[in-house]
Amino acid sequence: MKMYVYAEFFTVSPNTAPLLQAPRKPQPMKQQRHASIRDILEHTSVFSQDDLRKKLAARGFHVTQATLSRDIHALKLSKGPTGYALGAGSNGSGEEDMPGTRDVLRSFGLEVRQALNLLVLITTTGGAQPVAAGIDYEDWAEVVGTIAGDDTVLVICPDEQQAGTLRTRIEGYIG
Repeated sequence: MKMYVYAEFFTVSPNTAPLLQAPRKPQPMKQQRHASIRDILEHTSVFSQDDLRKKLAARGFHVTQATLSRDIHALKLSKGPTGYALGAGSNGSGEEDMPGTRDVLRSFGLEVRQALNLLVLITTTGGAQPVAAGIDYEDWAEVVGTIAGDDTVLVICPDEQQAGTLRTRIEGYIG
């Protein structure tokens, strides 16, 4: 929208000059929510996604589980025995010092089984979500998608051969 001001009808004084400046854009909701998630994790313990969802709702952010999962992935949060934690790369600096997929698999992975083009990855209780997120984040050609429960991840591969290749890699990571 263009606005034209004619000097003969309008004068600018020091008191009205700030009114002519473009209004600041409000911070996008996603950035506000991410800042709130960081603040929550810095000051309280969060043991589950539902716990985080409730704490966000108390701050006025009502989100679905899918949105919360995307936020957790975007912020590169890690989940361990003491709950969710901020990784070094979660502050928006772009740093990548957060545990990689190898570390997550070493921490949570117990066993991997192959059934044709499918892999069933057994994890510690509560470890399936971070493992699936790590595998998804890697964007490996052998992975079509993942589905995570509480202690099991189903990894879908395009074919049996690629599933075997990925099984060998994951077994190496688990140790």
